[in-house]
Amino acid sequence: MPNALINLHYLPSLEYFCALYPSKKIILEKQEHFVKQSFRNRCYINTSQGRQMLIVPVTEKHGKVSVQEIKIDHQQKWQNNHWRAIESAYRKAPFFEFYLDELKDIIYKGHVHLFDLNRDLLSFCLRCLGMQTELSETVAFEKEVSATIIDLRSQITPKTSFVDRTFYRSVPYQQVFGNAFVSNLSFIDLLFCEGPNSIKIIKTSRSD
Repeated sequence: MPNALINLHYLPSLEYFCALYPSKKIILEKQEHFVKQSFRNRCYINTSQGRQMLIVPVTEKHGKVSVQEIKIDHQQKWQNNHWRAIESAYRKAPFFEFYLDELKDIIYKGHVHLFDLNRDLLSFCLRCLGMQTELSETVAFEKEVSATIIDLRSQITPKTSFVDRTFYRSVPYQQVFGNAFVSNLSFIDLLFCEGPNSIKIIKTSRSD
């Protein structure tokens, strides 16, 4: 499987991991310009009221800013808001207690930069999936990449539905709320509901 080049997302979706599996090396795009209203600082979880978006606030910057320079706005107390939402949504999930401590520690670590927060969260997700994947970062922005690399940059976007892409197909699993399955949420929805079985769901959700 070729190496994959991709942007970092905040608590990435199932589609994100379907796109990456089974790459043995993931190259994180560190030199791109930050894109507003993207998955770089937002995700979706499942709550009693349905799908809920969580957004990591960033400090205001003007012009084209490198994603590695984007700072988190901690004045908005986003960590408390996100953790309360996650705990309320998943405390009754079968595997919540097995993963909550490590996830909470990452969220409350106090990262200065969004890139570092997202990298720590991606590493956590990959460990939970049991994916033996090497992570590296770009040192310069390259518009074109070699044929040995799958360029996934900016392909997974909230501006279009996952059904318009070819990475992921919805494979239902038992969720905490309701009878209607909610597709392509943050990976933590799958993790808290399925635990070690999560990797099997990712494999079967790939649109190969």
